[in-house]
Amino acid sequence: MKLLKSTLVVIALFSATAVQATQDMTVRLATTTSTYHSGLLDYLLPEFKKDTGYDVEVLAAGTGKSLRMGQNGDVDLVMTHAPKAEAVFVEEGYGVLPRKLMHNDFVLVGPKADPAHISGMKDVATALKTIADDNETFVSRGDDSGTHKKELSLWAQTKMEPNFGGYKAVGQGMGPTLNMASELQGYTITDRGTWLAYQNKLDLKVVLQGDPRLFNPYQVILVNPSRYPDINYQGAKSFSDWLVNTKAQTMINNYKRHGEQLFVADAISQ
Repeated sequence: MKLLKSTLVVIALFSATAVQATQDMTVRLATTTSTYHSGLLDYLLPEFKKDTGYDVEVLAAGTGKSLRMGQNGDVDLVMTHAPKAEAVFVEEGYGVLPRKLMHNDFVLVGPKADPAHISGMKDVATALKTIADDNETFVSRGDDSGTHKKELSLWAQTKMEPNFGGYKAVGQGMGPTLNMASELQGYTITDRGTWLAYQNKLDLKVVLQGDPRLFNPYQVILVNPSRYPDINYQGAKSFSDWLVNTKAQTMINNYKRHGEQLFVADAISQ
C-alpha cells in the first residue's frame, strides 16, 4: 500500500510538472485587431515557434481592452498602438520593457462618390469637420481601441463633438466597421494594414492620407512579473526579443498585401 501511495504521488508530481511545462511553452498576447486582421501575426508566429518552440495564443481586441487584459494579469504581453494609454500602463506599474516595434498610418476612407468632396484635402481635421457639417455618414469603431482613440483625438482638433446625425459608433473591430461603412456608404478612419487586407471586398476608397497626424506607431510591452508572478514572463520576453531583432524586423518590412507594404519596422536590434 505504501508503495502504491508513493507511486501515485510521483505520478501526480510528474503530471503537474508536465502541465506546467506545457503552459510555459504558451505565450498569451493581447493585441489590436489591426495586427490580427492584416494577417501579420499569421505570417510571423510560425517562424517564432520554429525558432523558439513557443506557441502564441492571440487575443485580438482593441487597444483599451488589450491593456486592461494586461492590467488584470490575463496575458503575458501586449502589442498596441495608443502611445498615451501605453505610457500610463507603464507608469502605473502594469507594464515593463516597452519597445518600439513598427508603424503604419491611418487613412480616411469613404464612398467612391465622395459626397463630402474630401478627395484632394490634406488636413484630416478639416475633412472631418466637412463630413459633420454636411451630416454625412461616419462610422466609428466606438470600442476604446487605438483607432478609436486616434479618431477622438482628431475630432478634438476640429473643436466640435462628433454628435451629428450621421455619426454611428458601432462598438466593433476594424473589419466589421469597414464592412458597415461600405454597406452604409459612409466614411471611417482605418489603419492602412486592415484597409489593404479588406479593400477588395469593400465599395470604398481612400479619400485622405498623408497628414502627419495620421502616423500610427506600435509598441510591444511585457506585463510586470512583480505584479503578476504567475505570468509566463520568460516566454513573453523571448517573444519581445524575437520581434525587435533582425529576422522579425526584416519580415515585418517585407510583409505585403496586394503588393503594398503594410508596416515599417522601427526597432533597434537588441
